[in-house]
Amino acid sequence: MDAQDEAENGNDIEARLQEAEDKAAEYLDLAKRIQAEYDNYRKRSQKEVEEFRKFAHEGIVLKLVEVLDDLERALDAEEDEGPFVEGVRQIYVNLKKLLESEGLKEIPTDGDFDPRLHDCLLTCEGEEGGMIAEVYQKGYYLGQRVLRCAKVKVTSAPQEKKGEGE
Repeated sequence: MDAQDEAENGNDIEARLQEAEDKAAEYLDLAKRIQAEYDNYRKRSQKEVEEFRKFAHEGIVLKLVEVLDDLERALDAEEDEGPFVEGVRQIYVNLKKLLESEGLKEIPTDGDFDPRLHDCLLTCEGEEGGMIAEVYQKGYYLGQRVLRCAKVKVTSAPQEKKGEGE
């Protein structure tokens, strides 16, 4: 083999080596991107499963809130404090504790009206407008989400009476 053949052979080997290194770098980059995509997919899937678990029972909790409302109305209507009423009161307390342990919280209804949390059914005149005057149905959060808005009566600012000359 002469020197020129050896040089060409060496250049050919270097070119093939460079090509192999480039391909290896390309495959490594591809493998890293696939790994990152998989990690993102896994994290997103875990988050979706957690959200599903967190709010999967939302429908049944809403139905139980209606039962809670019925029990509360029954207790408010009954004046006799016999053993039956005490039993119903204990059922009410137990159901409320159970729902609270599942993340149920009552929406505050003292103070200002908030249309994101309260449904205004009626208005009445008051000293100050935009205040909750009466609660017809309690509202609840389930975790951070509004499960049911409170149904309320809201005050409106008193209107000044105009004179006849105006």
